[in-house]
Formats: sequence, C-alpha cells, structure tokens
Amino acid sequence: MIHRRHLIAASLAVSAAVIGGVALAQQQFFRIGTGGTAGTYYPVGGMIANAISTDKLVSTAVATNGSVANVNGIAGGSMESGFSQADVATWAYTGTGIWEGRGKVEELRAIANLYPESVHLVVRKGLGVKSPADLKGKRVSLDEPGSGTLVNARAILAAFGVREADIKPEFVKPNQAAEKLRDGSVDAFFFTGGYPAGAITELASASGGIELVPITGPEAAKLRESARFFAVDEIPAGTYKDIPAVPTVAVGAQWVTSSKVPADTVYVVTKSLWSDKTRTALDTGHAKGKAITPATALLGLGIPLHPGAERFYKEAGLLK
Repeated sequence: MIHRRHLIAASLAVSAAVIGGVALAQQQFFRIGTGGTAGTYYPVGGMIANAISTDKLVSTAVATNGSVANVNGIAGGSMESGFSQADVATWAYTGTGIWEGRGKVEELRAIANLYPESVHLVVRKGLGVKSPADLKGKRVSLDEPGSGTLVNARAILAAFGVREADIKPEFVKPNQAAEKLRDGSVDAFFFTGGYPAGAITELASASGGIELVPITGPEAAKLRESARFFAVDEIPAGTYKDIPAVPTVAVGAQWVTSSKVPADTVYVVTKSLWSDKTRTALDTGHAKGKAITPATALLGLGIPLHPGAERFYKEAGLLK
C-alpha cells in the first residue's frame, strides 16, 4: 500500500511537472526597450507592458539609452521590440542619415505610431539664451550616445549655425543633466520626449530657475524642409511651472519590432495595445497617454508594418 502511494505521488509529481513545462513553453516573453527612467518612454512603456501582459504573454519595459539603443537591441536579438523616434527608425531601415555606412536594419518593422515627441531645450534662467544660436560657448548636455535626443540636438545645432566645437558638450541622461543644471555645472540640455517630462517637471518645481528656449524661425523651417520627420510643435503654457507656451519641433514616437518575431505574437500585442484595458491605462496613467490613439497609429511610418500588426489594422478597418 505504501509502495502504491509512492507510485501515485510520483506520478502526480511528473504530471504536474509536465503540465508546468507545457504552460511555461506556451508562455511568451515580449520585452519593450524604452529609455531613461526620467524620460517619457519608460513610464509609457511600463503602462503598455502591464496592460498587455496575460498568463500567456509576459511583457516587460526595459530601461535603455533610447531610440538608437533600442533599434540595435532589436537587430541584435536582445529585445523583441522597442520605442524609437520616427527619424531614427527610418534611417536604420534605409541605411541613411546616422545609419549611413553601418548597414541597413532591414528586419525593422512597425507596430504603431504612438505620440509626438517634443524637443525641449532647457536652460538656466537669466542665461540670455533666446535661440539655439545663443548656445555658443555654453556647457550643453546633448544626451547619451544611443539616444534619439543626441541625433536631434546635433541637427538643430547645425541648423542654427552652431558646431559641436562651438559649445562645451556633455553626454549624460536627462535626469543627470537636470542635476548638473541645478548645481550649475551645465548651462543647458536637450531632451526629446513627450511632455511633461519628469526630470524637467521636477527641475522647474524645485528651482523655478529654468527656461525653455524656442526652436522656431527660418532656421527651424529650413530644418523641417531638409528633415521632413520634424514637425511644428508647441509645448503648452503651464506644462512646466511658470513657463509660458514655447514653439518647438517634434518627431513621432513609434513602437517597432523585428520581422523575426512571429506574426501571431505581434498580432496579439497590437490587438492588446488597442484594447479597452490598455485604453484605460493610457488615459489615466500618463499625460501623453491620451495622445496614443488608433486614429494616429499609422501616421508617419517610414518603415513597413509587421504582418501581425497589419493583420490587426485590416481587421479593425484602419487599413485597406
């Protein structure tokens, strides 16, 4: 009898292990490369990851250096998806711009356009900087290598006649740049992301000693003509404490993946993105969440849709 009980117990343990193994095999992991924790990619990615996760699909938001790092991570297979600025994704896919000579990332595919990312140029109050052209001789953080902000900052400086040799550049994350601006070790920093950005909100509230510099005028118009992924934008008054409305430029934030990720997986991910559950999370979780809508999901895509995403958009009547 004891021997029989042991056999039954052993049989049940084996069955449980097999069932557990099957469940584990059926469970899929879908990482989303985001950005620094002080930016907008990270909290938005976290909201989306939490909302689309189920017992079969486990999605996680991964902090990274941003757009360029995310594209490289997808190409290298260290993550299934990531957020990228529209310009960076297009350059990577076509092997142009900053990707010229590096080889095309031909497997890059789009899941959705998410929201406009505004270029912020933050300076110490009273510095006398009224335009990017006034940054000559100043200590300016351009963000980390691997970030879309760094790409945009260099393009904007060039458009306004400022060479990197004309400034004292630093290459740190926005939260570190904000700390350096607060302690006086930098004069200004660039940040491309959806407003309000946590690091800038905290800086404006804590010190009250910052200004946002307009990126406008004929130089900005010429920049938009030569780089059509830039669009006219405005950071509204009151977005940051005591700062009036500021004209600037923006690029689209896009969710991208690889053609190597199975179509069924991306179909489920895309369908979950536009579910009621995710809609509630986006509307209540972050100020930029409300800008993420199916109506703008296909705008400004410079790379092909993933077949799984394409299937969903056709079923939803958003794509013919």
